[in-house]
Amino acid sequence: MRVLMFGWEFPPFKTGGLGTACYGLTSGLKHVGVEVTFVVPRSSGTEALQHLKVIGAGDVHTSKEEIEEYTHVRLVKVDVHLSPYERPEQRLEVQEVRYQIKRKTPVASAPSRNEELYGKTLFEEVEEYTAKSKVIAEREKFDVIHAHDWMTFQAGIEARKVSEKPLIVHVHSTEYDRTGGWGANPIIRDIEQIGMREADRVIAVSNRAKQTIMENYCIPAEKISVVYNAIDTDDSILNGLAERRHSKKRIVLFLGRITLQKGPDYFLEAASKVLEKEPDVIFVMAGSGDMMYRMIERASDLKIGHKVLFAGFLRGSTVDRMYDMADVYVMPSVSEPFGITPLEAMSHGVPVIISKQSGASEVIKHALKVDFWDIDKLADRIISVLRYRVLRDMLSENGRSEVRNFGWDNSAIQCVNLYNRVLEKISPREEPHPTESGVHTI
Repeated sequence: MRVLMFGWEFPPFKTGGLGTACYGLTSGLKHVGVEVTFVVPRSSGTEALQHLKVIGAGDVHTSKEEIEEYTHVRLVKVDVHLSPYERPEQRLEVQEVRYQIKRKTPVASAPSRNEELYGKTLFEEVEEYTAKSKVIAEREKFDVIHAHDWMTFQAGIEARKVSEKPLIVHVHSTEYDRTGGWGANPIIRDIEQIGMREADRVIAVSNRAKQTIMENYCIPAEKISVVYNAIDTDDSILNGLAERRHSKKRIVLFLGRITLQKGPDYFLEAASKVLEKEPDVIFVMAGSGDMMYRMIERASDLKIGHKVLFAGFLRGSTVDRMYDMADVYVMPSVSEPFGITPLEAMSHGVPVIISKQSGASEVIKHALKVDFWDIDKLADRIISVLRYRVLRDMLSENGRSEVRNFGWDNSAIQCVNLYNRVLEKISPREEPHPTESGVHTI
């Protein structure tokens, strides 16, 4: 089976969970014998990835014989600029700044505000990605189209039109999740709805995400399949306790995008309460996002700035080292369709505290769970893990054992099952209920 897959970020250059999920899923699909051509906006450095063969945008016209020499998964780079997790209004702000700078710069003839000089809008970049992806779809041979999140839904629809192959759209996060339910961009919301309506099947990463799709996009339940995310379980990590840094200072870690969706403000409010009782604790916020400077100011207002380290965006082995240094990992997300980072922390033997408003809370047993808004309870849970070694060791050991059940091969098998059903044009039936281990019983 051959799958044409559309996405907008892929390791090693990624800024969030989508890149991790796409990498893991394509690896799993390779293991079960599925050939994947992955179309992604331009990036560099991907040549080192073992299960990929990189094809530059100029190589789309490669002959059939050369294409067949490649491995099961190929990465086709499209020459457009789509910044992961970028908001349309953020790019407009940048364009306005550029315009004002250029206005004050003497030039032979004043440039038009609409010139390419000021950059394209996010939606124009999506349109260009769609147009170029359509060309690729006309030349590639595949059986199924698989599109990840809103930026690629239009590309998936166009590929479906030119190929008449079935389309599956994979929803990792919706506009309602990213904005916390407030200020959703109507254009993005409409693109998401059209994509889900046009698709032959919709994949949601949790039952929580499925419910959001049903309520906000009016997609029938029988059209939506739940396929949980997973992680690569590295035995070198799982076979022994992570070596903790010897220090009197204990570390509480937040690792993710510093945006409304992820609840960084609740993390800081809880940190302030923890420090009242446990002053020898360092809180680390690793990541970047539109709320970063606001969080720096808030830490100062709470008079805990000297206890909060803003580590910036971490990559590769630096992420592993950060997990190894942490005593507790906290994910206080306001609206999280799934959330892969708790699984990563658990694989390193780090006790995990997550919000009940996350899809991961549906399947993770050995984690402490709180409502994102309950900062008193969140602070109490952090203090309990720091103070009581029995609780800390229990969460650490059981978490590392539990995370072995989460592998991308399981998710890949579920996707293949869906591929076969849309190819055979089997009528939608009731989905098998996901077990607590995160694996469908099929």
